[in-house]
Amino acid sequence: MKKIPLVVATKNAHKAKEIARILPPRYELHTLDEYPGIPDPVEDGTTFAANAAIKAEAVSARVPGLVVADDSGICVDILNGAPGVMSARFCGEHGKDDENNRKLLRELAALPGQAPYKAHYACVISLAQDGKEIASFPGTVEGQITLNPIGTGGFGYDPLFIPDGYKCTMAQLTAEEKDAISHRARALRLLADYLANH
Repeated sequence: MKKIPLVVATKNAHKAKEIARILPPRYELHTLDEYPGIPDPVEDGTTFAANAAIKAEAVSARVPGLVVADDSGICVDILNGAPGVMSARFCGEHGKDDENNRKLLRELAALPGQAPYKAHYACVISLAQDGKEIASFPGTVEGQITLNPIGTGGFGYDPLFIPDGYKCTMAQLTAEEKDAISHRARALRLLADYLANH
């Protein structure tokens, strides 16, 4: 079977690896590492869906074929949904997972007696071609934040996030266990179903 090329609009190796694990093997994935001339679009949307569309449309205007982009993050109820769309740059710089986690812990530690800190991971995946979004796919997973980070798997806020129904953090799950329940996996399964039927 000839593979279908799909450009994933990310330079995040963790995210690309996770997407490659979850999507069916019929897709041949490429990342922005193969397109170094494409500038990072300004993600100034106020929702995950808006930022995913900004990325997918910007990249698909410059590369042939189908492009997928995701925007995702963690939303903590007591912080009115923060970090939300600012999750990757919560500390002020993009992609500093440890510093983002420390800032979140500091903010929650300043609210004693408020535990459990209910939260959810959210993801929206945008599918685009020729500079226009074709469809988008949401995924969420509910849980809570622990003030005692544990685990070395995953990335982002995984060492702090305990999914509902589990006694361990997302960072303690195996890749297969995480893929079964994660926000990104749920969105990707919707994307895969869409691609299989269009």
